[in-house]
Amino acid sequence: MLHTVRSFRGMVVSPHHLASQTGLDVLKDGGDAIEAAVAVAACLAVVYPHMTGIGGDGFWLIAEPDGRTHTIDASGRSASHANLGLYENLAEIPRRGPLAANTMAGAVSGWAAALEASPRRLLSPSRLLRDAIQYAEHGVALTRDGAEVAANKSPELKNLPGAYASIFERAGRPMVEGERFRQPALAASLRRLASEGLGTFYNGPLATMIASDLEALGSPLTAADFAEHLADRPEPLSVDISGARLFNTAPPTQGLASLLILALFDRIPADKPESFAHLHGLVEATKQAFLVRDTHVGDPAWMKLDPQALLDDSDALDKMAARIESHRALPWPRSPSAGDTTWFGVIDNEGRTVSAIQSTYFEFGSGLVLPRSGIVWQNRGSSFRLSRGGWNALEPRRKPFHTLTPGLARFRDGRVMTYGTMGGEGQPQTQGAIFSRYARFGMPLQQAITAPRWLLGRAWGDASTSLKLEDRFDPALYEALRKAGHEVELVGPFTSQMGHAGAIVRHPDGLLEGACDPRSDGCVAAW
Repeated sequence: MLHTVRSFRGMVVSPHHLASQTGLDVLKDGGDAIEAAVAVAACLAVVYPHMTGIGGDGFWLIAEPDGRTHTIDASGRSASHANLGLYENLAEIPRRGPLAANTMAGAVSGWAAALEASPRRLLSPSRLLRDAIQYAEHGVALTRDGAEVAANKSPELKNLPGAYASIFERAGRPMVEGERFRQPALAASLRRLASEGLGTFYNGPLATMIASDLEALGSPLTAADFAEHLADRPEPLSVDISGARLFNTAPPTQGLASLLILALFDRIPADKPESFAHLHGLVEATKQAFLVRDTHVGDPAWMKLDPQALLDDSDALDKMAARIESHRALPWPRSPSAGDTTWFGVIDNEGRTVSAIQSTYFEFGSGLVLPRSGIVWQNRGSSFRLSRGGWNALEPRRKPFHTLTPGLARFRDGRVMTYGTMGGEGQPQTQGAIFSRYARFGMPLQQAITAPRWLLGRAWGDASTSLKLEDRFDPALYEALRKAGHEVELVGPFTSQMGHAGAIVRHPDGLLEGACDPRSDGCVAAW
């Protein structure tokens, strides 16, 4: 994909082409951006099960045409029985298996909350979930990305309790690219959500069945945890930079880090993209932002830092930016955060804009696949610390730290931009790369996404915390970064380590511009 896609009536971008087309069809049927985004979310839960699903969490940013911007926090809390005693004699929470499935899945509650916020709500849940149900029942061609992840993760997943092997390795081996992939049990679950209402995921026969399967497999979650779950509607975080106001999601997400990176970089001299000043400045801004994130961000009920107060404090931001040395790298690493996900964006013909993200955390989450519902359950709670206090410590009914972070910007000239990516540690870094290229340096949107990227910290299944750069930059840049003290590591020219990004911009005259990551299996669908 070499060129920015343009249209006027509506646009969808996601990391899978079928999901993008599903969203566009909803817009054509009269749905708004919110309804289209719910359809995309449901479709991604089927066609991209290694990255997302209804057994995971989600976060939404919605920009209304009247200037309002609001958010939905559809993340789940730890089980009421998830305490230190449950993990006695363990140094950390397991990444896979029943004890990793220790937090409620909030994604479906996010769909319901989003639809409640839709001003029109013309389409029924049956219509919005139609494509997802059909793809789960009749099958889709497995993508290259899905096949690679399934093969790489098979040794640690195929022998777990539950239905992983019977669904994802039906032929006795990991599925291969292009193979027809069916999920009949998941299709039945989605059909029940469509006919009985999205709330049945948490209260009703479907919730009872899901909770029973989780308990039988050894998860600490109970039916009471399902009944107590609700999506939240916190105020979005925001910060002013040159020419725009940026928005992101509040804790427990790392939205604060995303905003700090761009607010600090706004204070750093840099004349052109892909220069030393550009990359060094963003990488060093990332380090400053991660120091704040890793010290303070978690369940907001347990935080001492007011993130919006920090973003509003120009003097504090000036002091943080002043710590960045123009030609010397701050020694690194800090503890990295893993995780993978799916971001998607929609803008309709009224200008309503959605930036949304949902995830099961690691690829295939906990690896616990529920036999009767076909749901892959997340392992977001494996990020809790087994500690009696402090940052992100395990407690019953507590929200874990989230890497999920959808981005949105309102420009002073009237443009609105939705943007984001998957990629754990890399999400705020990729947001910084894309936004700075487009907004500060004037790159065309597709070029801003296609251009080579970087990642400070850990990638998929990798313990390395070096500064990884795709090998399409000017070789002189690598040497300049090394001389400044960065631990530079070159990776392939287009690697999923750098995320699956996307963006849509709406101009004041209604022109839509969209771009999708060639590193993904997605596309821009436009009308």
